Amino acid sequence: MSIVRTNNLQNPDSSGINIELSQNGGVILSGVATATSGFSGDLTGNLTGNVTGNLTGTASTATAAATAYGLSGSPTLSGITSVSTSNLTVNGNAYPSAGPLSNRNLIINGAMQVAQRGTSSTSSGYHTVDRYKPSFGGVSVTQSQQALSSGDPYNEGFRHFLRTANTATSTSTTAYTQIEQRIESQNVATSGWNYTNSSSFLVSSFWVRSSLAGTYYVQYRAPDVGNYYFNRSFTLSADTWTKVTHTIPGDSSMVINNDNGIGLEVVVVAHYGTGWQGSTATDGSWFTRSNNEYFPSSTFSQNWANTASATFDITGVQIEVGSVATPFEHRSYGEELALCQRYFWIVPNARWLMGYKRHDSQVYFQLDTPVPMRTSPTPTITSVGTFTNHQTALGGAVQTTCSVFEYRPDSGRGSLRIDSTYTGTHVTIPSWEAGTIEFDAEL
Repeated sequence: MSIVRTNNLQNPDSSGINIELSQNGGVILSGVATATSGFSGDLTGNLTGNVTGNLTGTASTATAAATAYGLSGSPTLSGITSVSTSNLTVNGNAYPSAGPLSNRNLIINGAMQVAQRGTSSTSSGYHTVDRYKPSFGGVSVTQSQQALSSGDPYNEGFRHFLRTANTATSTSTTAYTQIEQRIESQNVATSGWNYTNSSSFLVSSFWVRSSLAGTYYVQYRAPDVGNYYFNRSFTLSADTWTKVTHTIPGDSSMVINNDNGIGLEVVVVAHYGTGWQGSTATDGSWFTRSNNEYFPSSTFSQNWANTASATFDITGVQIEVGSVATPFEHRSYGEELALCQRYFWIVPNARWLMGYKRHDSQVYFQLDTPVPMRTSPTPTITSVGTFTNHQTALGGAVQTTCSVFEYRPDSGRGSLRIDSTYTGTHVTIPSWEAGTIEFDAEL
């Protein structure tokens, strides 16, 4: 075998490719190269210039990484970057194939950080982790925010999860338990998802665990259309965190209104009895629900509702535009809290100045919410307080009801009326102390 050693090898045609062999063994390709059948082999030097066609091979070390400009086709540089017509991966992390590069997650409180109402409840509905509505019927369930201290989700930065736990077995065919988040219509409509095109996708990802092995479902509902549903099944091993990822295609019948109503419901389901199953429900395609047939027949055979102390856990929920799931978009607690307060705001130890007494037993206060709420909120006094008049003492007044009689969601400003047992003289500068009010504007 002959060996040619040279410091410079160059094509005489100046429009062609220049090949230079450096003294340290590196290879430099410069100029313009057109490859009809592609380049192959391993690159351990620098690649500069414009290259068309396919480039394959391995850039095996960081110091010998190939730097490519103007690549077209589907080049792959193993160990550093993977580029194809559908996605870009750098160091194992997929980058968005569609939609924005930031604020991608349509889910609020996906890491289960915020729980303004409390951390445990035996009631169905909004009672613990913000923006999540665990619902159940025909079975007794405790919902709770739990702390994570180890495991795969913990290693990805998650410190909390939402748990539903079965506290009484049930053989009812209409028993059900689910965890739901409702996404505001205008957030979906302006997300960049071309929801009427079946080739345009949302991609959903979440961590989930159950004490029972079996097949479970997540259901997506489009209420602006009507009873229009899309099911995806997933399989779990017992007591094992599993990362679930799947796509949701658009559909020509889809309607998403650009308003503050419900645009998309995300429902992760631990159990639906046979009374909610039927042949008209499908898995993997949009369908119009008929009667009470939410899921295909012969599903949920693990029978979570009839298993004592069964648990179902979820965290890390993300829904984004595109067909490739990206790493979870962690937000700070303050950011997540502000997003949650658009739908629910709890005010402990309330104290408002600038109040006035308009009628006997009615005191009015200016209301400024920390963020504009979705709509005029419904207030509820959960802990009574006392009024103080900064001119004359009012004594210990007891609040009975309250209402927002004027609210502008665009500015977050309105007026609150509190009805009380106090019927004293007219006052001009009252304040309300030591009471708690919850403001609810949930979907």
